[in-house]
Amino acid sequence: MKYVREFAANAVIGGVLVLLPVYLAVLLLLKGMQSVVGLVRPISALLPDWVPAEDLLSVLAVLIVCFVVGAAVRTPAGRVVRERLEMLFFGRLPGYALFRSLTQRMAGKSEENVWKPALAEIEDALVPAFIVEELDDGRFTVFVPSVPTPFAGAVYILSRDRVHPVDIPFTQAIKTVSRWGSGSKDLVAAMGKRYPS
Repeated sequence: MKYVREFAANAVIGGVLVLLPVYLAVLLLLKGMQSVVGLVRPISALLPDWVPAEDLLSVLAVLIVCFVVGAAVRTPAGRVVRERLEMLFFGRLPGYALFRSLTQRMAGKSEENVWKPALAEIEDALVPAFIVEELDDGRFTVFVPSVPTPFAGAVYILSRDRVHPVDIPFTQAIKTVSRWGSGSKDLVAAMGKRYPS
């Protein structure tokens, strides 16, 4: 029964993470088409009636804008502008920076040296955690994700002796959390290799 619940929860979460961006992209495309239909109406009047010119030209206009913006943000100046706009508009949303960093790490695109998997000592237990940053005094800021959703949790500032970095891939640590701790033995084994008794 536990396996069925675990499988169902993982399947639902995986489905949402796949379908949500597709759904939002389609909504954005449709909204963009509605916005430019007035601009393409004079051109579509020149084409034969049997051609769905307004729709085709609207889609084409939106795709051209997407292409231009996509090409622009790949340039160094475009990256700077994108990051500033992102922080200006989205940086104030609670949890946005966390969600962005986690998804970039899961996709293997993050260049930041953060979110290193670790085991943290909370009270009398070891809990899966991620090192967010090291403070000037040597303590660590760690994010302890909640189970089974790694995108929510708590932030702790802990002394160095209570945080044990583990040498495992980020995605493996995320899987351990999303599977209700199944696979924790690998985290403990990695900690044992790093800190032999």
